Amino acid sequence: MTTPSLPELDLTLRRTRLKIIQMSHLAKSAHLASALSCVDLVTLAYTNLLRFDPAHPADPGRDRFILSKGHAVSTLYAALAFRGVFPLGDLDHYNEDGGHLPEQPSPGCAPGVEWATGSLGHGLPVGIGMALAAKIRKQDYRVAVVMSDGECQEGSVWEAALFAPKHGLSHLLAMVDFNKWQATGRSTEIMAMDPLRAKWESFGWACHEIDGHNLSEILGAFSKFPDPHGRPTVIVAHTVKGKGVSFMEDDNNWHYRSPSAEEVEKARVELNLVGDALV
Repeated sequence: MTTPSLPELDLTLRRTRLKIIQMSHLAKSAHLASALSCVDLVTLAYTNLLRFDPAHPADPGRDRFILSKGHAVSTLYAALAFRGVFPLGDLDHYNEDGGHLPEQPSPGCAPGVEWATGSLGHGLPVGIGMALAAKIRKQDYRVAVVMSDGECQEGSVWEAALFAPKHGLSHLLAMVDFNKWQATGRSTEIMAMDPLRAKWESFGWACHEIDGHNLSEILGAFSKFPDPHGRPTVIVAHTVKGKGVSFMEDDNNWHYRSPSAEEVEKARVELNLVGDALV
């Protein structure tokens, strides 16, 4: 895999954000802000972390990726399309009746989609199962899981968090998209989330706390995975819901609404993509 430069990554991230906004507009779908908060984590996973051949997305030796916060699946579809797994034009048919890009993902709906997610709390346990299978079979593929912060209020997450260190699943990476919101309010007000890093560390994980929109910090955390001491790794990534578009940032109304055509074009200007033929 050719590693893109930081300017190339920046352009891809801006294009991805605009494409996701366009998808929400065309499909009249919700959860746009949740998709925008994890764009950097998901995109850089596919460009700089995962051993993954776009031409053979089901290769048995591939690294696995699970977007546990399945309501943000437009980000996953966009990342796969920009990596060449399927045509970019398919994204214009997101959430269409009879289409292969549903609003909540299911395995096999599109190349590269590993699992059905959206019922929160399931992605990490499934990822652990994949990582354990690799260890038992003496295979070296790695498993990455992106989770929401509100999802970390599920008991299944903490049962999984106990299991992974017990079995030395060093090829497992969890990333928490800590955007501070969930459906009805601030995640830290609804449940006692803090100190989130200390919670994971107390369960035996190697933990890195970063700015989830700082490319150097994301890549730096990736470079420390797998953990040399045999522990599973978690990245607590502080993010902003609606990141990249000023009138969407940290506004939970964009958990529910989709943009108008005028708002799409306003976002295009903010993302400095006026005249870009790709999006």
